[in-house]
Amino acid sequence: MIDHAVTYGEFYHQASSWRTPHCMVFRIEKPYNQLVYVYAFIVTNMEELGHWQVIEYYCNCGRMENFIGEDKNGFAFTSVSSKSRAVNANRLQFHALVYCIFNWFRRLVLPEPMNKNLLDTVRMKMFKIATKVVHTGKYVNFKLCSSSPYKEEIFETFSNIWNLAVQLE
Repeated sequence: MIDHAVTYGEFYHQASSWRTPHCMVFRIEKPYNQLVYVYAFIVTNMEELGHWQVIEYYCNCGRMENFIGEDKNGFAFTSVSSKSRAVNANRLQFHALVYCIFNWFRRLVLPEPMNKNLLDTVRMKMFKIATKVVHTGKYVNFKLCSSSPYKEEIFETFSNIWNLAVQLE
């Protein structure tokens, strides 16, 4: 079964503020069972690459910008508040370690629909929820609200954590 149709192409366009026409590379996608098309237009001078390679290159650059944004916003990579370089370097290394641990958490235990979400989204859906903790003789139970929208994802995450195989060396 085809999940979507994709068309690539190029044309030259000159906006009123441009002195010469520029190459516009485009991608048009029609996802399966969707009514709308998804358009991507890129102005480029990379003539030696194919249309899909240009789109892929710029999409990868945008993906890296998203990672950098996640680092800055979710993990406070830019908050170096000391005048000492050593303190700031240690703080940055600690933030990088936390980022790596979160990526392991995201890849190993989060359910499929959530494992591509940014930290802020995961934090909002998984951690910033009303929960009642009930301690019994043997167990600690988390009681979620019956109308919790991400209850299944939370239970699947706990199940995935429980099923992790610990490898000790």
